[in-house]
Amino acid sequence: MPQIIPLKDLRNTSKITELCHETKEPIFVTKNGYGDLVVMSMETYERIISTKQADAAIAQSEKELKTGGRCLEAETALIALRRKHFDNV
Repeated sequence: MPQIIPLKDLRNTSKITELCHETKEPIFVTKNGYGDLVVMSMETYERIISTKQADAAIAQSEKELKTGGRCLEAETALIALRRKHFDNV
């Protein structure tokens, strides 16, 4: 369940910090009854960014496959990666 707080509650920074870390979710801040800000812990922000980047990479791969992009069998791809990254060691 998303946490929603009014802007005036941002004065209590310790409580907001605790809430951010406890819920591990963004907290939505309203101003005059309308959404205005989102506050979150660094951990939550990094998790969201990481997920977004992974989703974007998957979407790009799917797009390439649909438009006739190069596709390798998993075994062939792993062999090529091992040669590229581990044969030089």
